[in-house]
Amino acid sequence: MTTIAERLALAQRRMTLAARQNARQATDITLLAVSKTKPVSDIIAAYAAGQRCFGENYVQEGQQKILELSQQYSDIEWHFIGPLQSNKSRPVAELFHWMHTVDRSKIAHRLNEQRPDTLPPLNVCIQINVSGEASKSGVTNAKDMLALASEIQQLPHLKLRGLMTIPSAEEGTKLLNEFQQMQQLFHQLKQAFPLVDTLSMGMSHDLELAIANGATMVRIGSAIFGARDYGQKPA
Repeated sequence: MTTIAERLALAQRRMTLAARQNARQATDITLLAVSKTKPVSDIIAAYAAGQRCFGENYVQEGQQKILELSQQYSDIEWHFIGPLQSNKSRPVAELFHWMHTVDRSKIAHRLNEQRPDTLPPLNVCIQINVSGEASKSGVTNAKDMLALASEIQQLPHLKLRGLMTIPSAEEGTKLLNEFQQMQQLFHQLKQAFPLVDTLSMGMSHDLELAIANGATMVRIGSAIFGARDYGQKPA
């Protein structure tokens, strides 16, 4: 049975090879270890292997892990990557370094208002619903993306970093088309806001295709931590 350190190293090798095959620098791509539903001991094991960026999907679970680890592991960079209800935004604003799933003005304003003055601006990505599935959150077109980006730019406690998406589960041409659409939207956003630098897309099963289409951050969970048990879904 492989260890977390071994699986992390394999994911990093996959990223490096994909970058090389697409004439990109592996150092320009961030591996975000998705630790949702996994115990703190797994995060510590990945940390010991050199991992510093971790993604959480559930507010209460993420909050508990950050509070438990923040003193001894103060250099961990915490990313919130799940859907967020406006009444649960405060812990994200106060504890996380990144928020990947801003999809509407109300959430942006609440995060801005709740971000402590003593902290740097919260790094945010606009979530794009590139697959158009009703079950997924996110803006669905370039016009709405640019309007939300303009609004975020006016909020002093937020820093616009780029885009995030969760594509459809299908593989093949449909997935390729969605990644290509995201790359085009990212270029449009970058033309309007030259400082944006993050395209968060790609997971354990499709990170190579995501990197081939411009991803700068890939969110890897099961390939590092193993399959998840959703029997007891955290809040």
